[in-house]
Amino acid sequence: MENQDYMRRAIELAKKGEGWCHPNPMVGAVIVKDGRIIGEGYHERYGEFHAERNAIKNLTESPEGASIYVTLEPCCHHGKQPPCTEAIVSSGIKKVFIGSRDPNPLVSGKGTAYLRDHGVEVIEDFLRGECDELNPVFFHYITTKSPYVTMKYAMTMDGKIATKTGRSKWITGEEARKEVQKMRHAAMGIMVGIGTVLADDPLLNCRLENGRSPVRIICDSRLRIPMDSQIVRTAKEYKTIVVSGFQGFPDGESSLTEKMGELLDAGIQIVNCPKRESEKAGSKNESDNFSEINLKGLMDILGENGIDSILMEGGGRLNESALNAGIVNEIYTFVAPKIFGGEARSPVCGEGVTDPGDAYKFSLLSVDKIGDDVLLRYRRNAES
Repeated sequence: MENQDYMRRAIELAKKGEGWCHPNPMVGAVIVKDGRIIGEGYHERYGEFHAERNAIKNLTESPEGASIYVTLEPCCHHGKQPPCTEAIVSSGIKKVFIGSRDPNPLVSGKGTAYLRDHGVEVIEDFLRGECDELNPVFFHYITTKSPYVTMKYAMTMDGKIATKTGRSKWITGEEARKEVQKMRHAAMGIMVGIGTVLADDPLLNCRLENGRSPVRIICDSRLRIPMDSQIVRTAKEYKTIVVSGFQGFPDGESSLTEKMGELLDAGIQIVNCPKRESEKAGSKNESDNFSEINLKGLMDILGENGIDSILMEGGGRLNESALNAGIVNEIYTFVAPKIFGGEARSPVCGEGVTDPGDAYKFSLLSVDKIGDDVLLRYRRNAES
């Protein structure tokens, strides 16, 4: 095996931690001696051993003089676990291949410096591009303190997300729907608007065997969520946040104050995140469920609460609001081999841009065929 093969094995291992190690990064490590893998591991769960210590724990022989391939710069500070740099040095490993650089100020460059200061040879940026693709969520979260937001929607070939009657089950096939469950497992939070709750009464959990369900976040500026909805009835089983557009309790509106109390009793956390008056949309129509919610401010609040990633499964109104707020980092677009035609709903509502040059700009990352459907993955351009 070549050096690249060992690092790619470390990347493969790192992916096993997806969904479990938030808000920490996914990391894999492989220890090699005399052309043989003698230990490997990955960061399995938040709060548990990091990849390097798991690889050392799984050694089959002494690592004296060995090399370790690790997808991210080893940590050098005390957190939930002691520094991995100390474990590497004390083990007798003499060479470290590092893929990604860690932007965490507690680590950045310091882990590498510690290793070199203790006589360990360090090769940086080894397959860095491939290793960086493991952790766009972590890199975004650690530098901005706000969640990495992925917008997901399924549409027909003519760009419709529902028929003219509002029916959307099912646009895509079973294999694509299974892929969505993997996305839910991978994200810390899942966000929809009240329109989706009222139309579909979704559960918004992860239905994978041994999967992890995300925190459910419902944007509902006027607290219209039904008390008999699946979301409310299961709020003590799945952590749920309802986001309103009120500034504190809605004084003078006894019915809303009572509803807020009922939701709290049901186990729902309520976050009031109103826009300033100058930021509110011109429409005061109650059906405009997002005009009173500050989505950018909401991301700051969720980030402060340790939520590093959100899968957004809302309809066209929420998608429009999220794009306008500039919070969308990636888009997953499932395209089904169907045509609805007519004036059925599209993925993004609103007036839209007036000039092609004003479009929200994204770069295509990948194209995958999933069953009879196609999954397009895009990432927002830095300047957009």
